[in-house]
Amino acid sequence: MTSTTAADIDQAVDPGRTAASPNDVTEPDFSADGNGDGSGSSSLRDRVLRPETLVSFAIAVAVLVFLFRRLDINVGEVWRHARGANPWLLGLAFVSWYSTFGLRAFRWKRMLERVGVDAAHGYRIPTTRGFIEIYLLAWFANCVVPAKLGDAYRSYLLKRESGASFSTSLGTILAERLTDLAVLFLTMTTVGILVFRGRVPDEVTNTFLLGLGLLAVAAFGLAGMWLARHTIEARLPARLKDQYVRLHDATFACLRRPWLFLAISIGIWIGEGLRVYFVAQAVHADISFSTALFVGLMAALVTTLPFTPSGLGLVEAVVTTVLVNVIGIESSLALSIAVLDRVVGYWFVILIGLILYAVRARRGMV
Repeated sequence: MTSTTAADIDQAVDPGRTAASPNDVTEPDFSADGNGDGSGSSSLRDRVLRPETLVSFAIAVAVLVFLFRRLDINVGEVWRHARGANPWLLGLAFVSWYSTFGLRAFRWKRMLERVGVDAAHGYRIPTTRGFIEIYLLAWFANCVVPAKLGDAYRSYLLKRESGASFSTSLGTILAERLTDLAVLFLTMTTVGILVFRGRVPDEVTNTFLLGLGLLAVAAFGLAGMWLARHTIEARLPARLKDQYVRLHDATFACLRRPWLFLAISIGIWIGEGLRVYFVAQAVHADISFSTALFVGLMAALVTTLPFTPSGLGLVEAVVTTVLVNVIGIESSLALSIAVLDRVVGYWFVILIGLILYAVRARRGMV
């Protein structure tokens, strides 16, 4: 059976649309040998070794060193707290966090169906397990390279497996990110006001301002896409115009009637809070679920900053500082919470991602 390209499928679904030539494809190439379906740029493995990636890890180390010095943290005490953590409660943290990948995969599949990327339109849609694997690999990419490159990697993997248009799937991911950001900010603000009884500390206020700024940029960008669509299309070269149309249409198709997607986002962020809560309980820290939810949402917001991979160093510093200066937890206990939480939500993702990447690379699937 001959392989069907994304352009072939798009042409079959929409005969009025002109298929782009192979030379017009502009999406990045993440294949293991750097010679996959994309533009011929380097593989994911090579991107990890690029100077900008190494610099981002150096920034993370510098932030952590500064944190240790500023809070005068006793490393031995941090290790004592971590070593004495209740393994069953840590297990619940793992379950609550990794179960959200099932929710994320289900939401993305429904978004793709909304834009016609499904079996009914001739696409080779992955199984539920396949969607979760793609999600984990994308999360892995976000954990080892800065600037959320994992989002593009997710679109690339879906294209390889299903033949779906890279631009269309990237549009669904953009809609997904905007939905998550809106729910995150509104939930974090509401919970924060309740936790601090309306008297929000300066450290927390800065996080609110960050979230508000990101939301404003997102709203401005969406408005620009909607109002200036024809102007943007007219100014794009022919090889990019069709891809932008697909991205635009997919984004707004998913943002119309977003109620199911918003509800799933709420479930995902509750899972984020449960992870922090179970980690804190595992080291015998006395914090409420509402406080843990606020800390988890705040940490998730910090990961959107593109300076380090998935906020490495920045998340640990912000979480520890807030737990110490705002919640009143002892510094070594606070850092043990931050570190164990990142073991669950960051380092274990890297471990799983490395295994999946190696297995799929052997099969030529990355």
